[in-house]
Amino acid sequence: MRSHAQCWLTDMDGVLVHEDSAIPGAAEFLQTLVDKERPFLVLTNNSIFTPRDLAARLLRSGLSVPEPAIWTSALATAAFLDGQLPGGSAYVIGEAGLTTALHEVGYTLTDTAPDFVVLGETRTYSFEAITKAIRLIIGGARFIATNPDVTGPSAEGPLPATGSVAAMITKATGREPYFVGKPNPMMFRSALNRIEAHSENTVMVGDRMDTDVVAGIEAGLDTILVLTGSTQVDDIQRYPFRPSRVLPSIAQAIELI
Repeated sequence: MRSHAQCWLTDMDGVLVHEDSAIPGAAEFLQTLVDKERPFLVLTNNSIFTPRDLAARLLRSGLSVPEPAIWTSALATAAFLDGQLPGGSAYVIGEAGLTTALHEVGYTLTDTAPDFVVLGETRTYSFEAITKAIRLIIGGARFIATNPDVTGPSAEGPLPATGSVAAMITKATGREPYFVGKPNPMMFRSALNRIEAHSENTVMVGDRMDTDVVAGIEAGLDTILVLTGSTQVDDIQRYPFRPSRVLPSIAQAIELI
């Protein structure tokens, strides 16, 4: 791992929090970044919530993260579409995190001849909305999805997420979506642009080999895998790539700041 990392990207769930509880060491890690004036972003594939919503959720867990330091797949998707077709239009299946992000880059949300169909997460996927999306894609709208996650967590167990619904739309249309969120390194590159950072001096901390680590490697970042989330030590051997470091938790990353 390169020395003297100046900028930090970190995943949220499994690295900083579990459900609504902060992982030990997370608060100290974030405070050290602030104290040492290290630019950082907290990343999440969750497109439901706005940065304000997520900042409030983290604060309830005892973690202080300002809104501008939160980067979601919804924000990355909006940045991507703004670069592809500024001032375009989209039919959106999603919630406030996604619709707000698209409005903020000047997109018009419509179900009449949109340039894009944009699929994100929502608490209640509507059969009517999915049918509309299918017909618009067949009619020529380009298909974008915020992230490929097939399930999301809940207190009762896994819930179908964006990737699962995208697969259904693909089956009906024959069109594959372009996924913007992790593991697409596009999300990391847009995050780097956000804090005016360079890959050569930035570290990504994540809990998943198949999203955080692989995308970090492909974006040219140093990577740290923490073992407080999805990937465990025995799982690492299944992958043909390796993180720069493997640490028990975010607490052990503090001394590297």
